[in-house]
Amino acid sequence: MFKLFNRKPVEADVIKPEPASAMNLELIQLAETLERDTSGLGCEAAQLRGSLEDTTAVANHQTETLASLVAKLHDIVRSQDQIHAETVGGMASMQQARESVAHVGREVSGVVETLHQVSDAAQQITQVALQTRLVAFNASVEAKRAGEAGAGFSVVADAVKDLSTQVESISKAIMSTIGQLDQRIQSLASDLTDQADGSAKHEQGRRTFHAALHGVEEGVQRISAAADASRALTQSVNQEVSLMEGEVGKARQELSAAFKRSDAVLTVSERLMEMIAGSGVRTSDTPYIELVQLTAGKIAATLEAAVASRRISLEHLFDENYQAMAGTQPQQHATRFNALTDELFPAIQEEAIKALPDVVFCIAADRNGYISTHNHIYCQLQRPGDVVWNTANSRWRRIFNDRTGLASARNKRPFLLQTYRRDMGGGKFVLLKEVAAPITVAGKHWGGLRLAYRF
Repeated sequence: MFKLFNRKPVEADVIKPEPASAMNLELIQLAETLERDTSGLGCEAAQLRGSLEDTTAVANHQTETLASLVAKLHDIVRSQDQIHAETVGGMASMQQARESVAHVGREVSGVVETLHQVSDAAQQITQVALQTRLVAFNASVEAKRAGEAGAGFSVVADAVKDLSTQVESISKAIMSTIGQLDQRIQSLASDLTDQADGSAKHEQGRRTFHAALHGVEEGVQRISAAADASRALTQSVNQEVSLMEGEVGKARQELSAAFKRSDAVLTVSERLMEMIAGSGVRTSDTPYIELVQLTAGKIAATLEAAVASRRISLEHLFDENYQAMAGTQPQQHATRFNALTDELFPAIQEEAIKALPDVVFCIAADRNGYISTHNHIYCQLQRPGDVVWNTANSRWRRIFNDRTGLASARNKRPFLLQTYRRDMGGGKFVLLKEVAAPITVAGKHWGGLRLAYRF
């Protein structure tokens, strides 16, 4: 029978079978068959659990996507409501424009009449200035005939003549400017006012303007109708998406329940494998159980020696102040016992990897799942930005607090046997068995020795 004790194992304490002759061969065969079936069940349960994890991750992503889509649809509805409100306001503004245009047309007609009056007045001023200039010219001639007696009057007459010339020039400039304004305003008036002389040219301009205004109104109405139709369609899509969101939520609940059931099956299969391995029947897992117990004892003895020689204090050895290492992805952490484990662990861990076939890794984890020093092959420096490569090849200085990692790290029984999918990054997984044994230093549980192997 296997002898398992709840104390630090040494080489003499590992599992040792009693002679087969002392056992009932039929029971041994039954136990071996049960072990194989249980191991197969564990494999299937681990695969199922992994598939459920993947499906749950997809469902979670779908839920996030649907929630984002619903939010965007709500934004679209709000925008459509705003468009509808703006188009309604636009129609009202068009009506006001019609009324305002008619009013402006009337005002412009008044301005045109005023300009005509100003033009008439300027023309009269021009006529008066011309007559004044002629009178001044005649007066100047008569003054010159009078000789010295008319000299003073001649100067005044010349000044009046010059002034009348300037007035005439200014009046003509005013008339020219009024003429230009009259042409422009007449053109504007013919387009805006509906109170004109009814000429064919004016009517054509008025009809052109109102036709353009009507076209704008029709365009605004089409925009409003399209916005209403789009809003109705969006609301319909929103309802369908909300239904999908509810269905995905239900699916997530079902997945969660299925995940728990698969986890329970996996746990039962693992416990059965442990019971069979500890029952005295030598199984395919027995050599790995013996190896992990022996290696855990070596790690514990090495750490105790380091504490005894004051190479490290218990406080530093049990450091849980994990410092995030900048620029690492997946995240790596540093502790105060990194240098010690980098010096002491590799020789022991690498020896265990070579001791049996199909061993994938052998690592010591503290009670929180922190791996200070991994096997050489997985202690590669990270490549900036290459998360997939880092996940598979740079597994040291990382915290593995998943179900398997944390269970192995916190296990205090003589050994713990688990089955799981190991994430290698990039959607790649490896199905492994893992056996763990506790590591105790100075009477305190430091962590666990994890040994994984293919099966």
